[in-house]
Amino acid sequence: MAEGFLKSFDPNLIVYSAGTTPAQQVHPLAVKVMAEVYIDLSKYYTKNVNQFIHKSFDYVITVCDNAKDECPVFLGNVRNRFHIGFEDPASAVGTEKEIQAVFRKTRDKIQKEIHKFYKTKIKNKEESIA
Repeated sequence: MAEGFLKSFDPNLIVYSAGTTPAQQVHPLAVKVMAEVYIDLSKYYTKNVNQFIHKSFDYVITVCDNAKDECPVFLGNVRNRFHIGFEDPASAVGTEKEIQAVFRKTRDKIQKEIHKFYKTKIKNKEESIA
């Protein structure tokens, strides 16, 4: 979801999303709740961080929930590291309606925090260079 939001804020950004133990596919409820805010994740796919270990990045943002487990450290070449933790909605339990509500709540938190990050760290940096 964070990748989708960042790309929607600035289509010129090159954004990758990856995990240490990625699921087989992007969660269908993530695709559904993002479509509600007009962001299409249907063609997104899961990736392992190891495929990016030899790339250089201006920013790496970890989004795992520290309350549940420790975030893995990405060992690639990174200029700036940030952590913005969110609960993993995929671990939600309850009825389909309750689980969908958790996905929406997480989506809204991600949108708010990632937009704040974009405005303060990326967009302001680009404007000061121009």
